Amino acid sequence: MKTKIKTPMASRRRAVAGFTLIETLAAVSIVGILASVAYPSFEGPILKARRTEALVALMQLQMAEERWRSNSRRYAATLAELGSAATTPTRLYTLQVVSADEEGYELRATASGAQARDSACRRLTLSVSGANVVQSSGPDAGTTNDSAANRRCWGL
Repeated sequence: MKTKIKTPMASRRRAVAGFTLIETLAAVSIVGILASVAYPSFEGPILKARRTEALVALMQLQMAEERWRSNSRRYAATLAELGSAATTPTRLYTLQVVSADEEGYELRATASGAQARDSACRRLTLSVSGANVVQSSGPDAGTTNDSAANRRCWGL
């Protein structure tokens, strides 16, 4: 009569066969908690990087306005006159010529879509009057930022 002898190797193989459902759920829960804590601190740099698209668009509109003025007696009053689109290429900002006359103009970029979460810098405005250039920002049309927040929005 043969008796089967259990070796330590056979019992070890059974013990490390895989993860249990509880272990997997615990690992997924920990990853979820870490991700929810890390996301808000990661979102700020993403919004700032996307904001550069609006800054570039406003600077391009400023150059187009100056080209228009060199051929006319006034600045262009519409984006169509400048040959510009109403949004940035990724559609994260809408662009507009707020006002324009012989002396100067005001351009605005307003965040839309996912970029609208950039609450402090939702509106970026570039005003030119004579030789004076003013860059301002704010969360909405009626509110402007203080100088420190304005420098942050414009990357100065």
